[in-house]
Amino acid sequence: MRLRSLLAMTDLGLELVTGEEELDRFVRWVVTQDLLDPSRYLSGGELVLTGMQWRSTPEDSERFVASLARAKVAALATGDARYGAPPEDVVDACRRYRIPLFRVDTNVAFAAVTERITRELSTGRATDLSAILDRHRQLVSGAGLGSVLELIERDLGMRCWVMSSTGRVVAGPPSAPPGGAVAAFLSARRLPCVITAGERPYSLFAVDEHGTSRAADWLLIFDADCADWPEERRALTGELAAVVSLERARQDDRQSAEGRLAEELIQLIVSDTKPAEIISRLELTGLGSADSHIAVAAAAENGLRPGELRSLLREILSGRTPAVGVVDGEAIALIPADTSVLDAIHTALDTLEPGLGESRLSIGVSGIVDGESLRGAVDEARHARRVAADRQRPACVVGHDELATHMMLLASVPDEVRRMFRLRLLDPLITYDRDNSSDLVHTLETFLETSGAWARSAELLHVHVNTMRYRIARIEELTGRDLSRLADRVDFFLALALR
Repeated sequence: MRLRSLLAMTDLGLELVTGEEELDRFVRWVVTQDLLDPSRYLSGGELVLTGMQWRSTPEDSERFVASLARAKVAALATGDARYGAPPEDVVDACRRYRIPLFRVDTNVAFAAVTERITRELSTGRATDLSAILDRHRQLVSGAGLGSVLELIERDLGMRCWVMSSTGRVVAGPPSAPPGGAVAAFLSARRLPCVITAGERPYSLFAVDEHGTSRAADWLLIFDADCADWPEERRALTGELAAVVSLERARQDDRQSAEGRLAEELIQLIVSDTKPAEIISRLELTGLGSADSHIAVAAAAENGLRPGELRSLLREILSGRTPAVGVVDGEAIALIPADTSVLDAIHTALDTLEPGLGESRLSIGVSGIVDGESLRGAVDEARHARRVAADRQRPACVVGHDELATHMMLLASVPDEVRRMFRLRLLDPLITYDRDNSSDLVHTLETFLETSGAWARSAELLHVHVNTMRYRIARIEELTGRDLSRLADRVDFFLALALR
């Protein structure tokens, strides 16, 4: 409801004192306030009624009206009961701050004004709600985002595209969206923002500006300059964003049977599960038809939440039917073997980097493996991801070809062989630690990290060097190995790497 509609309500008899050029503003609600600074109780768009009990001196008018301007109210209406008419200092302050000022006759109660305007607002909201629900029904009925965008173009003559943060066109007209839109969206200090492409203005809006990290969000691109829009057209962007957000949630596989199976598959791979069970689960996710696979691991620091990271990894790998899960804050995906995936990830990260802000995104990619070596591929991808994180770049990906370590060798070993090798060496120690509340596995790990330095190992473990010697002797007794021999040390090092 616009302010000028108030003047048409002759039963209220409201008189406009100043602000005729602002009468196209929309009124969202009506409140009565007599505090000198009521801004904390206002949220914008209100018609504020006041009896001016707050005014003791002319200087008070500046403070009161300034607080209304900060709160972005629609207008102010003063009663005549105290002063007979709005004092000049109130009128001057409203002119300076561009706050439309109305006068309420003494014969009209504030309650009557509130009731009348509230009734009109409720009628208008019911009409708006009907239109919103109609658009939602089109989406839910299976028409999809395309039909919603067509409706907007047909009724308002305004083209609109929906894009992901990696530059994928989710929905929109056949013509290509403006180049540079995603980069401008990701790097913009404030949204919405307007860009120019081919001498035409385009307005960029976030789908979920306050609820989703910029790098994981979708954007709306309108073929128009939003600075010229009336208030109702701006309100439409919020309605459309809600519809698009609903569609994005519908595409999120976490609540689907396929998504849950993918999550379970990743959890099985990183746990001590036999390869035969992993392969059977692989069939259920739809990846079983591929002869070979690649693992991808991703992690973020300072910003992206686990759910956003998972969705972003799926977006980066879109078109490759990934099975994605989250383990300890790290997103892990399996995809059918694809030699172009590393280049695709590089391209996506180049696009995403401006939107990361203080966050850092690191990704690791394994080599190609068969179904018997999935655990090795995941370990290799996670190791590559840690290497990428160590490079301290905002966005970095490391492929298996950049790894020149034992992890590359271990990734090619079938999972059952890896599992048996690990159990044969470490299971006696794990069992002993569990039954005796001891710490032999950690002692072994520390001993190997210090290259067998007795004093340094004892210092790191906060024990006497004689205690250290006793623990190592116990490890050798339980496993039948000799930690003074390089070959046995290497075996233990590899077994620990396979955990």
